Amino acid sequence: MASENVQPTPHSSFTANLRKVLRQNIRDYGMFIALFVIMIIFTLLTKDGIFLSARNLSNLLNQTGYIAVLAVGMTLVIVIRQIDLSVGFLAGFMGAVAAIALVSWGLPTLVVVPMVLLMGLLAGLVTAFPVAQLGIPSFVASLAGWLIFRGSLQLVTEGTGTIIIPDAAFNAIGNAFIPDLPLGGFLPDLHKLTLLLGIVAIGLFVVNEVNARRKKQDYGFEVLPMSIFLLKLGFVALLVGWITWILASYNGLSWTVVIMLLVVGIYHFVTTQTVLGRHIYAVGGNPEAAELSGISVKRITYIVFGSMGMLSALSGILFASRLQSATTTAGTLFELDAIAAAYVGGVSAAGGVGRVTGSIIGALVMTSLTSGMNLMGVGIAYQYIVRGAVLAAAVIFDVVTRRVAR
Repeated sequence: MASENVQPTPHSSFTANLRKVLRQNIRDYGMFIALFVIMIIFTLLTKDGIFLSARNLSNLLNQTGYIAVLAVGMTLVIVIRQIDLSVGFLAGFMGAVAAIALVSWGLPTLVVVPMVLLMGLLAGLVTAFPVAQLGIPSFVASLAGWLIFRGSLQLVTEGTGTIIIPDAAFNAIGNAFIPDLPLGGFLPDLHKLTLLLGIVAIGLFVVNEVNARRKKQDYGFEVLPMSIFLLKLGFVALLVGWITWILASYNGLSWTVVIMLLVVGIYHFVTTQTVLGRHIYAVGGNPEAAELSGISVKRITYIVFGSMGMLSALSGILFASRLQSATTTAGTLFELDAIAAAYVGGVSAAGGVGRVTGSIIGALVMTSLTSGMNLMGVGIAYQYIVRGAVLAAAVIFDVVTRRVAR
């Protein structure tokens, strides 16, 4: 989440320590505060607080899924000081390919999903080639991809305009929920497996945070004051527990949410616990210095764009599955939503700064704005204005915090 390099001050008050932590980590905590404020506002402004109802929260998370997956990949692209505008229509095109493979070719879902993911990976590598090998700006290279994939999507869907997907297994990815535990009459109104997973998630979080704190202390690094550390554990545990309880009272976790959480978890591990992750941030921080230190900037560029292409394909699968069809307009503005989510989630336009866990918060912020304004009956024109203002505020916040840090 945050750097949290705060020296314990035993003689300081709890309030003073809390202010110090927030001031030093405002960049990381700001997006969580923004999401919390947005949810409170829409809960108060919507009829009977429907915004935070179990049904709406479940739909909100499902709507976030395909954008959050794109935002994870886009975060890494921006971290290495690049951009990829092709991901929206690449996602739409890959969703159409999946539909054609299922309907016209008669392939099973277990074959179609890995095949489409591999095709997305290859498409990302093709986008990376002119950037890594020829030094062409990624904006231009990916804009070419945007046009190519948009045209390809129209070609494969022309005639019908929509390809209906009748495959139940494929459609379950975007619409079905995980099965419940067969425990008979025990907690009949709640989804037991969702509750269990929520408890496990809280336990893993607490154990991971305690171990991380102990390691920092062993190496002499600064850590949060104990009172603030316990407050953080309690707040996150209550938040996760509350969301889990709401979802369990409806249908439980959807497969879309499970896939989204798996993607975020895997990429968070890679970026924070592996050599590859350190190399990605090194390239973003200073490409020239990274090259001189033995890191292949070209290799990192291929890896990040290839990963972006694969996640675009996954996003296309989630979207096509949710709609149970592939359409000519699929993928429209996906790339802008992903870029907005990445910036709102804390990635820096200067490169080298940004967390994949922040991207999912950014995606939730943008989706929450759309969902809340829809529930309030706000016109689409005003929705675009508000979302644009939020994006501008996020970029301004990034610039200001970097200047203050200097």
